[in-house]
Amino acid sequence: MSLTVTSLAERPGLEEAMWQMAGLWPQFMLQDPVSAVTYEWMARELPEFVLVATDDADGRLVARAFSVPFLLHSERRGGRLPARGWDEVMLWAFADKRDGREPDTVSAVEIAVLPELRGAGLSGRMVAALRDNAGKLGFAEVVAPVRPNAKHLEPRTPMEEYAFRTRPEDGLPHDPWLRVHVRAGGVVDSVAPVSMTIAGSLEEWRSWTGLPFDEDGPVEVPGALAPVRCDVPGGHAVYVEPNVWVRHRL
Repeated sequence: MSLTVTSLAERPGLEEAMWQMAGLWPQFMLQDPVSAVTYEWMARELPEFVLVATDDADGRLVARAFSVPFLLHSERRGGRLPARGWDEVMLWAFADKRDGREPDTVSAVEIAVLPELRGAGLSGRMVAALRDNAGKLGFAEVVAPVRPNAKHLEPRTPMEEYAFRTRPEDGLPHDPWLRVHVRAGGVVDSVAPVSMTIAGSLEEWRSWTGLPFDEDGPVEVPGALAPVRCDVPGGHAVYVEPNVWVRHRL
């Protein structure tokens, strides 16, 4: 497929189509409170870091990629990628923009491809486009709190074990999405054990998942990378998602 990939700043007319991309995430993943307030902010305040890809054959929007600039190498942050992964880097980027701090690193936030086109190599092309875009904007490193896309098949496996598992035939990561990042030049760095936290009442979790949530303990939810912890007497459940930090030196 021949693609045109540009920033949203260059093609603001694609914003509506970008938001209308359907079927990208399980319903429960849309309940993270940090993402609820930062996605529109990214499009509004950082459109040069948001990429949109269209099919040259018909002009259809087929993929999008969000990223944010932030300050990593400061006295307070010390160049250490945060254990609170996705949520933390989004809050850092928001605070840095608000307070006028000069960013030195770009974090990938999301790469999404139309469901019917997954497996066609578009995700790898969007990783490369994010790297190229960051380089053009003057940055020397892109980091990514990667959500390994096959981890949901074994939610009870510790992420520390899963993240560094490799294939014997070529030494590349076992996980397909981590493999895309490594092939693009990334290096698996560390686990972000508390990358995203989603809490809700049992009634909310039932509506998000269609599951009963009527027993105490871990609940395996389709699409989740780890079990959701259900507290029936407390009337709530909490999902803590681990991600994997990958570093891309440019």
